[in-house]
Amino acid sequence: MLLAVDVGNTETDIGLMEDGEVASEWRLATVRHRTSDEIAGLLQGFFSLQGTTLRAMVDEVGIASVVPRLTQQWAEMCDKHLGIVPFIVGPGTRTGMRIAMKSPAEVGADRIVNAIAAYERYGGPCIVADYGTATTFDVISEDGEYLGGAIAPGIEVSLEALTARAAKLITVEIVEPARAIGKSTTEALQAGAVYGFAGEIEGIVHAIWKELGARCPVVATGGLAELIARHTDVIESVDPYLTLRGIEIVMRRQRGS
Repeated sequence: MLLAVDVGNTETDIGLMEDGEVASEWRLATVRHRTSDEIAGLLQGFFSLQGTTLRAMVDEVGIASVVPRLTQQWAEMCDKHLGIVPFIVGPGTRTGMRIAMKSPAEVGADRIVNAIAAYERYGGPCIVADYGTATTFDVISEDGEYLGGAIAPGIEVSLEALTARAAKLITVEIVEPARAIGKSTTEALQAGAVYGFAGEIEGIVHAIWKELGARCPVVATGGLAELIARHTDVIESVDPYLTLRGIEIVMRRQRGS
C-alpha cells in the first residue's frame, strides 16, 4: 500500500492509501530536528496499534514536503527501514498540470498536489483554500492549469503573533465562538479569529471571482477548514484528505495508470 506524507511547517499529515482513498490517517507535530529513526519508531507505533507492522503494510511512499531537512530524513527512513526509494513531489516533477507562474519552482509541493486533486475531483475552474501555517488560496483554470493564488498568515500564526505582542492578551484555543460579541477576552479572541478569517476568505474569493470573470467552486482543506466553513457561504466543499489524494494522483500519473 501507499503511504502518502504531507510535511507541513506545523503538522505532518500521513495517510495509508487504498484504491485512491485514505484508509488510515495520522497527524504528527512537525519537529524539524526529528531523525529518520524517530520517524520510523513513531510510524511503527501507529501500525502496531492496528495489529500490523510498517514493513508489512507499506510498499511505496510518496512525499510532499515544504521542510527540506525533513524531506531528507523521511527519504532516509524509507531507505533504512523499508528498503524503498520514496517518490518526492518537487520542482521538475511531471505532474500533468501546467504551472502558469513566473517561477513555477517557487510553488510549494502541497499547493500543487492540492490543485491536482481538486481539479480531478471537482473540475475547473475552482479555488482551493488550505488552512495550515499559512492560509493559501490556489486557483485552477477550466482547462486544468494552475493559475496562481494568494497567501495569507494562518489563523494560529496570527493569534500567536497578536498574543505575543499584546501584554494583556492571552493564548486561547481556536474553537467555535460562543457569540460574535465576546463577553470575555477569550470569547473576544475566538470571535475575532473565526469571524475574521471567515470574512478574509470571502474578500479574497470575491476578488478572485471578479478577476476570473465568473464564480467557481471553493474547496477548503486543512485543520481549521471545517470551522471556518460553518461561517461563510463561499466554501462549497470541505475535503480534509485533499493533499494526500493529490500525492497519490501524481504517483499514479508517473506510472501511467
